[in-house]
Amino acid sequence: MIQDNVEEAMTGVKGENSVKVFGPDLSILEDKANQIKAIMDDVVGVKDLGVLRSLGQPNLLIEVDRSATARYGIEVDDVNAVVQAAVGGQSVTQVFEGEKWFDLVVRFLPEFRKSAERIGDIQVITPGKSRIPLKQLATIKESVGPFMIYRENNQRYVPVKFSVRGRDLERTVKEAERRISQQVELPKGYRLEWHGEYSQLQAEKHRLATIVPLSLFVILLIVSYALQSLRDGLLVLAAVPFALVGGIIALFVTGTHFSISAAVGFLSVFGVAIQGALVDISRLHEYFEKGFDLKTAIMKNAEVRMRPVMMTTLSAAIGLIPASVATGIGAQSQQPLARVVVGGMLSSVTLILIVLPVLYQWAHRREHQSTTDRTAHGTVES
Repeated sequence: MIQDNVEEAMTGVKGENSVKVFGPDLSILEDKANQIKAIMDDVVGVKDLGVLRSLGQPNLLIEVDRSATARYGIEVDDVNAVVQAAVGGQSVTQVFEGEKWFDLVVRFLPEFRKSAERIGDIQVITPGKSRIPLKQLATIKESVGPFMIYRENNQRYVPVKFSVRGRDLERTVKEAERRISQQVELPKGYRLEWHGEYSQLQAEKHRLATIVPLSLFVILLIVSYALQSLRDGLLVLAAVPFALVGGIIALFVTGTHFSISAAVGFLSVFGVAIQGALVDISRLHEYFEKGFDLKTAIMKNAEVRMRPVMMTTLSAAIGLIPASVATGIGAQSQQPLARVVVGGMLSSVTLILIVLPVLYQWAHRREHQSTTDRTAHGTVES
């Protein structure tokens, strides 16, 4: 029940994803929805496919012939009132039962209204007190109408619900979109909209495309101010690709598709990697202030920092291994995040301890080389 409610809040129907065909004519909408269903049935990864139909309700239409009623001197409202009373029922009085009043409704017995032919035999009284069968005053016919009309923003639509299993959501929907655009021609005034997990994914991707660069820029400013060096701030941000590599490899090796859960995992690993790199470079600055040269400071920092960095990152990675291999309820959303964090932690700790010192030495070699030369030159002169 909870899953159905969540899916209905996302898509408007009981399905993880849906294609909504908007337009005014329900028969055309259902025809196009059936075409879309047939096309998507051949797309790899599409499961639980179905059209939520609107048509199928049997209706009995009674259209009053105004010329016939005028010939007999009968008002159209009089004909409608007879049909309402005979078929639908008419409240004639109220009865009191217990503490409540109830309407007492009377209408024809079932055998006199069970078919279109019997309804056509219902008598309508003329002003001259003669009786005319209803079939002489109206056209009675059976038709199929809608038993439910889906609407959004006051527009009719017919949804095609589906799920995606065993394949990347975005690539699956992109392939379906391409096939539908090539094979389905929509009349003027009709359009398609994709809703559900796919639309949520696209919205989050656009949001992350704005938030992540802005966040990294703010982090760069703060780190550069803390280290008093824009160059060292950029070195701290170099830890982001280190974490990115491990997360991507983890998704590739496990066959996990990218999702919002995986994106959140990447953001978590980015924060841990940036923190580790910041602490690493801050400790290097402390060694320089104590008078150590570049190589000695890097080696001593690696000796001191290796154990705490590895313990911190490995404990976080090991703690999420059960979630990364879980198969129970909720595992579909847990696995991408956990696998990204495990892979990102392992790669970030390795690259921070090995690659970052190399990058730092390469970035500061000229500065420390000139400092060493000036110190040596001053020693020789004295």
